Amino acid sequence: MTAPVIGISAYADHARWGVWDTRATLLPQEYVDAVAAAGAVPVLLPPVANAAGAVPALDGLLLAGGGDIAPARYGAPVGERTAGVQDFRDAAESALLAAALGRGIPVLGICRGMQLLNVARGGTLHQHLPDVVGHDGHRLRLGVFDPHPVTVAEGSRTARALGRTRLEVPSYHHQAVAEPGAGVTATAWADDGTVEAIEYDDTDAVLGVQWHPEMGADPSLFSWLTDRASAGDRVPSR
Repeated sequence: MTAPVIGISAYADHARWGVWDTRATLLPQEYVDAVAAAGAVPVLLPPVANAAGAVPALDGLLLAGGGDIAPARYGAPVGERTAGVQDFRDAAESALLAAALGRGIPVLGICRGMQLLNVARGGTLHQHLPDVVGHDGHRLRLGVFDPHPVTVAEGSRTARALGRTRLEVPSYHHQAVAEPGAGVTATAWADDGTVEAIEYDDTDAVLGVQWHPEMGADPSLFSWLTDRASAGDRVPSR
């Protein structure tokens, strides 16, 4: 059986390696390793205008983490703590998502990727979560994925994919879902009430999580994505 091909949205940023110091298409290796370990072939999708042209060759899509989404996309002014906005990445990933939904291939959104899933359906974001919850527990230290507990709704697609309703997750974010978009249901929460997972109501092939499963030891979400991608039952989102 041919392994499914999973496209992963990538960054465009300045980077250094060896003797080089230049702009590059980037993605933390953990995403690639997690998709490969689940039995799929990972393919990086750079944030360029025609990236969605690759979707017909994909069996699944992973929207990765990264900088903040432009607040204009959800009708808000730019907050003081909003950072790392790249309009070209927002546009490229929005097109990737639309093409994936049109083909009915499974989509997993991680951190920023989950937020994009919500914004695409008209939802909004908290631009700086500590201002809402009163603590820094979702991003305790710079460059460190510290854990915190999450509770998942029983009977949800998220719970079935994870195989449990209570878990510790690797966290690193300062924004979060505020109002869910049309046809978007929250399915997991941190103890402070922060939305930690969402699902689309009109398809069983879209999940989003606010945490970073690629930085932990639990492969269940990548297995879910690979299994759905392998099934090949394409039902476009309504």
